[in-house]
Amino acid sequence: MKPVLGLTIGDAAGVGPEITIKALAEQAVYDCCRPLVIGDLGIMKRAAAIVGNGLACRAVETIMEAGQERGVVDVLDLQNLPAELPFAKVDPRAGRAAYEYVEKAVKLAMNGEIAAIVTGPLNKEALNLGGYRFPGHTEILAQLGGTKEYSMMLTGGNLRVIHVTTHVALRNACDLIKKDRILKVIYLAQKALNMMGIEKPRIAVAGLNPHSGEGGLFGREEIEEITPAVEEARRQGFDVTGPVAPDTVFYRAAIKGDFDIVVVMYHDQGHIPLKVLGFDTGVNTTVGLPFIRTSVDHGTAFDKAGKGTADHRSMVEAIYLAAQMAGARRREMVE
Repeated sequence: MKPVLGLTIGDAAGVGPEITIKALAEQAVYDCCRPLVIGDLGIMKRAAAIVGNGLACRAVETIMEAGQERGVVDVLDLQNLPAELPFAKVDPRAGRAAYEYVEKAVKLAMNGEIAAIVTGPLNKEALNLGGYRFPGHTEILAQLGGTKEYSMMLTGGNLRVIHVTTHVALRNACDLIKKDRILKVIYLAQKALNMMGIEKPRIAVAGLNPHSGEGGLFGREEIEEITPAVEEARRQGFDVTGPVAPDTVFYRAAIKGDFDIVVVMYHDQGHIPLKVLGFDTGVNTTVGLPFIRTSVDHGTAFDKAGKGTADHRSMVEAIYLAAQMAGARRREMVE
């Protein structure tokens, strides 16, 4: 049985509705899942008219109706926004609605009514103006899911990265590089890749400092926190290497194929190489939640909103990965 995936449209003033419409025109999406859009019917009808790919949109009352027929986009209509919401403007109504789409999706996932959540991009300024003060999707999902130990994993091209820290100032991130946190992220990396079909993943742990600290000359985080975490992970049976110098680890993972995933220490250490290699196809996955969540790895692209030109490949890849992980979880539960 194909899993039902809940697709939240993100900030409706951006490209989220349009890339969702484009993705749902592809037969391969319906081959792997039954998609249910969680958003506003009027907004989705407007997006379908802009994209012009012939899809119809309809409201559904029950989850059982979702995703049965390609060519018809099934929408769980929350009726949050007017269909004429302006494009490309930071609007607290859109920020508030984006939160409520995610909130509804989490309730459905926690109740087992949908197998995974795939999120469209939100605008953090609009989100905060709408009354929800979060730095991003990851933190919203963690709070709604009651999770304290989680991480952001990105996949794109031939590279996967998972973060020890994310949405904090760089000067503060350095103080958060601790053995216990690194060890937890190694565990989360192993668990995530198991769900992606990699039974014994090869995990690299990046250093924080130039040349991984050069024996303490350029910083002691590698000596005091990163190396002890790697050694403990090895004792627990993980196939882990590190700390590996940050200026070579991504080449070794993505080009040479030495590693299946890289544990990175801070936001841009992982995001920059990932976006160089897979800008249009990258997928963001929150690991450690009690449900599966994947997302596009780009923003609201206000400069393209309402034009029907936004690239939808990241959304398609996010759907594929969510369906794959949902299948793995179902098999795990059966076994």
